[in-house]
Amino acid sequence: MVDVSEPTVAMSRTAPTDGLDPDRLIACPTCDALQRDMPVPAGANARCHRCGTILMAPREGAMTRIVMLAATALVLMVAAVFFPFLEISAGGMVRRSSLLDAVLAFSTGMMLPLTFAVAALIIVLPVIRLSTIVYALAPMALGWHPAKHAVAAFRVAQALRPWAMAEIFIVGVSVALVKVAGLAKLSFGPAFWTFAVLVLVTVLSDNYMCRLTVWKTLEERRK
Repeated sequence: MVDVSEPTVAMSRTAPTDGLDPDRLIACPTCDALQRDMPVPAGANARCHRCGTILMAPREGAMTRIVMLAATALVLMVAAVFFPFLEISAGGMVRRSSLLDAVLAFSTGMMLPLTFAVAALIIVLPVIRLSTIVYALAPMALGWHPAKHAVAAFRVAQALRPWAMAEIFIVGVSVALVKVAGLAKLSFGPAFWTFAVLVLVTVLSDNYMCRLTVWKTLEERRK
């Protein structure tokens, strides 16, 4: 890996003929270049020698922060689902709705499959992903050995990352509200702000996470 900006650990490139242990090699997820695995101190970045992709960026206390943020996001998700999300006033009529009401709005007729899709993408999958992150990392954040099936749990969390679309939902709602604002009076409920904070907490948790470092820690702690 090459020095690009901040404190960076340079990992040398290698070739299949080097005869090295495959467990000591890292493949870049962007360009598939192989390089030797080397220790990376906290606060430094390790980048691919070919394309510059950050492969490892360990941070001091990052695992504890990730667990705390994921647990916070789970609590916020419960509040976001059941508290009032939005209030619309038009022509003397007032309608309040929660996130659960929005999911169930498509629960009749041919739109029923859409209910399951919306519920899965903005509620179920994010909850499963956050829960598996807490399950996989919490014991290690406390200095213990990984929980049973922690590797499988973290693998599930990684697989669900592209499908947990809470942030896409809040963007879609914001765009829709711009169009509706001229037709009715809108008032945001506590669930709207809770959901917005939930998205920010989730993004912050993902930014703290160095996936390769987590995998290496899981392997080391299991021994």
